[in-house]
Amino acid sequence: MSQDAERTDSHVPYFFLSYSHTPRRATDGPDPDMWVRRFYRDLCTHILMLTDLPEGESAGFMDRAVRLGEGVNLSPAAALSACRVFVPMYSPRYFASGHCGREWHAFTARQTQGRASPDPAPRDQAPPAIVPALWVPTHTERLPPAVKSLYHDHQRFGVRYASEGLYALMKLRRYRADYERAVLLLAQSIVSTGQGDPVPRGEPLDFTDLPNAFGSPPVLRRLRIVVAAPSTRALPPGRSERWYGASPTDWNPYRESEAEAARPLAEFAAEQVRELDYLTTVEPLAEAAGTLLAEERPSAPTVMLLDRWALTDPEQRDLLARLDAAAQPWVVVIVPWNRSDPDNSSAEPRLRTMLETTLPRTLQRGRSVSRTATGGVPSLAAFSDILPTVIQWAAAQFLRHVAPVYPPDGPHVPRPRLLDPVSESEPT
Repeated sequence: MSQDAERTDSHVPYFFLSYSHTPRRATDGPDPDMWVRRFYRDLCTHILMLTDLPEGESAGFMDRAVRLGEGVNLSPAAALSACRVFVPMYSPRYFASGHCGREWHAFTARQTQGRASPDPAPRDQAPPAIVPALWVPTHTERLPPAVKSLYHDHQRFGVRYASEGLYALMKLRRYRADYERAVLLLAQSIVSTGQGDPVPRGEPLDFTDLPNAFGSPPVLRRLRIVVAAPSTRALPPGRSERWYGASPTDWNPYRESEAEAARPLAEFAAEQVRELDYLTTVEPLAEAAGTLLAEERPSAPTVMLLDRWALTDPEQRDLLARLDAAAQPWVVVIVPWNRSDPDNSSAEPRLRTMLETTLPRTLQRGRSVSRTATGGVPSLAAFSDILPTVIQWAAAQFLRHVAPVYPPDGPHVPRPRLLDPVSESEPT
């Protein structure tokens, strides 16, 4: 495709912003990626001013904009297969993300495929069209080999930018000028890179089938999803079957009440867990309880999706009581509770009492993470907000109580301070 043809294609974003999503720490707190979104908008504004992009052409692509409906009609895979420049946001979290590693692989594969055909004038392969944004400073020795092979001089975008990163420049008022300068210089670099030797277009790829350019995820990043719920074959008397399926893992308490809730809740949860770069399995309580109770060294933290109606089954109630007595802090419970379900309103007091008497220790631990998670999650949207926080807690408890620590503890080394006191932060 010629440069002119690409220039007038309104479906080609100039750059693709690749970043690692930050889990929410509180369900009612601000979006933790709001600063990333603000940087993205500032970068788009500069690129529109520095180019002659036609009206309606995308300056950039950020998958968060797709979720918020901000005028983007491409999928991430399609945008990554056509963008001119790849802009990864360097941070320790970014290089720990398997999803970001697969995005990196997908973009660099375009160049590899484009150079595969015979070139009448052999020459050294040009570096890929990658312009990194330094979000949080990352030590060079900790960069993956695929990243180390690409040299980028962060100092040319400003000394403060290179030492502190964009996040610090955005949060502190006194660094405002440093931030504005860094973003403008980044935009200029993106434009000059995009106007150079173009990376050939590719076909949209399924990210789940791609290797992680940063290497395999840590062995410890595993998580079990266990479902305690009835199935249509063993429902409590008078309970409607429309929320259930042939297996307990088919349960979805929000089905028919929300447009996005047609599939099992465990499947929805597993997708979110994989986006956080965990390997996960989904099991009904009856199958998982044996290993949960018998393992001397559990293999993974566990998130249990608990339907209060499961407590009416003596076998499931007994298994839950035994798990509670085992006092495993890396097993965390989420209790979805659809208040629009007509069966729930009359049964709630009885089922709540059964829950409190069966899982007193587990619920007490869970309340320190999220009272909503244990008290009744009312909607799929609330469930989606709560899940990352619960996962983070379960993983932290697993690392604290089960996983070995390497290397052994050494002498205490004071941690350097990066940010100034909160009083200098921008108001949110």
